[in-house]
Amino acid sequence: MAELRIPSGYRSMLSIYDTQRAIEYIKHIFQHYMKTKMNLKRVSAPLFVEENSGLNDNLNGYERPVSFDIPDIPAEAQVVHSLAKWKRLALKRYDFYEGNGLYTDMNAIRRDEELDNLHSVYVDQWDWERVITAQDRNLDYLKNTVRTIVDAICDTNELLKEEFPLLHVKLDRNVFFITTQELEDMYPDKTPHEREDLITKEHHTVFLMQIGDKLKSGKPHDGRAPDYDDWQLNGDILFYNEVLDSAFEISSMGIRVDKDSMLSQLKKAGCMERKDLMFHKMLLNGELPLTIGGGIGQSRLCMLLMHCAHIGEVQAGIWKQEDIDLCEQNGIHLL
Repeated sequence: MAELRIPSGYRSMLSIYDTQRAIEYIKHIFQHYMKTKMNLKRVSAPLFVEENSGLNDNLNGYERPVSFDIPDIPAEAQVVHSLAKWKRLALKRYDFYEGNGLYTDMNAIRRDEELDNLHSVYVDQWDWERVITAQDRNLDYLKNTVRTIVDAICDTNELLKEEFPLLHVKLDRNVFFITTQELEDMYPDKTPHEREDLITKEHHTVFLMQIGDKLKSGKPHDGRAPDYDDWQLNGDILFYNEVLDSAFEISSMGIRVDKDSMLSQLKKAGCMERKDLMFHKMLLNGELPLTIGGGIGQSRLCMLLMHCAHIGEVQAGIWKQEDIDLCEQNGIHLL
């Protein structure tokens, strides 16, 4: 079970009313910066997909999607875990061209999340995806995209502090890039989460690369589905969270698999049967564009910029009664 952390002396910085104002401001400003800097167009996205389409994100492979039947079709539907694969198909269907892309509000239910300061059953992200060329499938292109996202976050933070003077979060625009294997080599006796905490406390803004494949220790740093990110060209954007004194993931992203990398990763993950699903067949037949994409947590970003200790301060949800009581006793206003 996940454990709730209450920072010593913590109090919510804003009233509940001003919290709502700040959430609206952050989402409005960041969305503007994101679409402008990254050449993205907003599109509508589904809350659920057909089970047999292969479009749902399998995450780590053990999470149970919320499923329901639709008698009038008939079909079995699944509430999305994310839109990682749907976005790539949408770029083809909507005739996006090289260098531009889409973004959307992604709302998901992840019923098996362990609830703590950062995690809830409800997930809200800006999901984005952009068409690239074969020549763009390289580390420099990935790093430049990461820097663009970090700049958009830092620009949003500067404007937010002018609008809400009580907020004073400091962010570092300089991104430190490191692979999961390099990080394991630095801290071989630490857990993956402990390694992330140590590296972000030292470097403040970190892009942790190459997530999904096994490390020298025989285990991956973290799970990553084998059929959307290229495990050699992906990563997480982490900021140091001063309130929680820990690493704070804002975005999971990466250059997406091509035919060769997907087949290799499906084999490593022991799920070659997925290649017979609709999405996978299209990719293997060269019918889908090459892309880069990711998700940027909306509630996570609000938490970070508003100096919050619990995601429930910026997102309405269902929480354990003991956590509700503990937060109330410590001045944390859960929505």
